[in-house]
Amino acid sequence: MSQNIKLRVSQIEKSFPGVKALDKIDFTVKKGSVHVLCGENGAGKSTLMKIINGVYQPDGGQIFIDEKPVKINNPIQARNLGISMIFQEMNYVPEMTVEENIFLGNLPVGKLGNVDWKEVRQRTKELLKKENLPYSPTTLLKDLTVSDIQMLEIIKAISYNSDIIIMDEPTSAITQKEVEKLFTKIRELKARGVCIIYISHKLDEIFQIADEITVFRDGTVVESHPREELDIETVIALMVGRKLTNTYPKEEVEIGDDILRVEKLSNGNVYHDVSFHLKKGEIIGFAGLMGAGRTEVMRSLFGLDPITSGKVSIKGEEVKIKNVRQSIENGLVMLSEDRRRYGIIPVRSVKENTTLSFLQKVFYKFRLHHKTEKNIVSDMFTKMKVKTPTLDTTIQSLSGGNQQKVVLAKWMIRNPDILILDEPTRGIDVGAKFEIYKLMTNLAQDGKAVIMVSSELPELIGMCDRVYVMSKGTITGEIARKDFSQELIMKYATGTLISNEVN
Repeated sequence: MSQNIKLRVSQIEKSFPGVKALDKIDFTVKKGSVHVLCGENGAGKSTLMKIINGVYQPDGGQIFIDEKPVKINNPIQARNLGISMIFQEMNYVPEMTVEENIFLGNLPVGKLGNVDWKEVRQRTKELLKKENLPYSPTTLLKDLTVSDIQMLEIIKAISYNSDIIIMDEPTSAITQKEVEKLFTKIRELKARGVCIIYISHKLDEIFQIADEITVFRDGTVVESHPREELDIETVIALMVGRKLTNTYPKEEVEIGDDILRVEKLSNGNVYHDVSFHLKKGEIIGFAGLMGAGRTEVMRSLFGLDPITSGKVSIKGEEVKIKNVRQSIENGLVMLSEDRRRYGIIPVRSVKENTTLSFLQKVFYKFRLHHKTEKNIVSDMFTKMKVKTPTLDTTIQSLSGGNQQKVVLAKWMIRNPDILILDEPTRGIDVGAKFEIYKLMTNLAQDGKAVIMVSSELPELIGMCDRVYVMSKGTITGEIARKDFSQELIMKYATGTLISNEVN
């Protein structure tokens, strides 16, 4: 059996200030297999993977490859040992081109030590053609969607021809069609004897590809079994230490008057004639395939992108939103789909990230009032159940779920009337998802209004009062809760069904 083991970690330990991240972890991965890691955010999965990839150094324990002990000091050494990793938080440089990002840190050089850009261009074209990705090697990453960038991160990791590939939430930002392509690629890699460590919170998809499943909780391995010995309900119970009997805590609340009305909103060829309304106490959803225009509409409402024509009214009065400040002043805030790029300042503390939207409350009389800032943030973190060692911990040190809660806390301290949540549960675990759903319900009960943009149809159906569906830059349908079905939403999303009455 030991001859079939490609990677083994023994008694791995890791601590950060104020928290024990990993406690004597034992874990093995077989050749030509997919080993899935499950667990809530902060359970230790990504920390262990970063140790295997050389980003972190363990406080104790040993790593074995082909049953030979190795010490991995950095990611370059890990790559030389046949290890590559797709990170949960995408690592890319927006101002660089596709080809520069793919070969970043691995640029081929000629005899004189100069970068061989001809080879870079040729190899990039071959990779893009092989994976059927329609991008030019010279396209800047800032001009691509989150889904496009995630696919490039995936082919970048695969291009190293590694024996061990770590995939940390690889499908969090890609379409179902792209997920199917990835799973086909994973099966091809398995057939070549490559072993894959796969982390995902999408429990339905992991049962499609897993050979073995290991569940982490609070920095320890709870249980590890072949896939056929587990089911989704058991895995959830092992992850959270309890059964989640109500996945979507949606409650009926009193729906009030219109708080937001959008009429024939357009932005050139990006989207056109978009009309919808939102009432106090209501949660509405926006569904659609990638590129349908959902995010672009929300960015315009938040003042990030221009509005070329149309009318926006808040609380019955027409408003002109030309920038983010005007949107915030009108009680409308937005949580972006790309948390790392638009939502956080990674190197700053969780406290600083939280008060960023409300500096006038903590900075006055020409100085920062630390006690006021600490009290505001502490109270909000208690309400939102944010887990952090200290308020001065850098936000990039937190798990994805806790980072997301910090971004939400940043907006909640402003007590907004309207919240736009763009993919709010992307890349976070079932427990953290439940807490965000609960927050949405609480907001509705307080008379606030929520717009939820999501590619996860079950959560739209579970949490929304109404769902608008977009296709090719326009709204094709409006569906009441009593009529919800995934099939109906997909008909509107693909344009095979278009409603005559959409408002």
